[in-house]
Amino acid sequence: MKLYNLFPILLLLTSVSVFADTKVAVVDIQRILREAAPAVRATKKLEKEFEPKRIELQRFSAQGKALQQLLDKNTLLEADRRVKERELVKLNQDFQRMQREINEDLNTRRNEEMAGLQERVNLAIRTVAEADKLDVVIQDAVYRTSKVDVTEKVLKLLADK
Repeated sequence: MKLYNLFPILLLLTSVSVFADTKVAVVDIQRILREAAPAVRATKKLEKEFEPKRIELQRFSAQGKALQQLLDKNTLLEADRRVKERELVKLNQDFQRMQREINEDLNTRRNEEMAGLQERVNLAIRTVAEADKLDVVIQDAVYRTSKVDVTEKVLKLLADK
């Protein structure tokens, strides 16, 4: 047997022995971003911050519904009806504009909160990896067993902070 025929076998044996000593773990980032104490606090903070805007949006919606019900009754004179229809169109436009602005503001704030949280999560993952002497930590694997999943350890570490 020639040496070049043995090369693939030697390469395979070498790579198997390298990976045999490699410690790999997996974390479920989506779960961490949903359940970690800092994530829950950030979500509650955003809900509280945007509650007045949500209430204002509900008020606009209720006004629009009341106006639509008035128009549906067909009890208005034609001139009054046209005025109310224009009022409803303007109210609807204001409602949609306000809804867009609130959604944009909420997305911006959520991204700001998540950026800070992501840094803390990455630090917690590194801390767990160093403590467990892991070589590789994979985020969001398609399949994992509980034996390699360190999500609970990361969540516990984040809860302590």
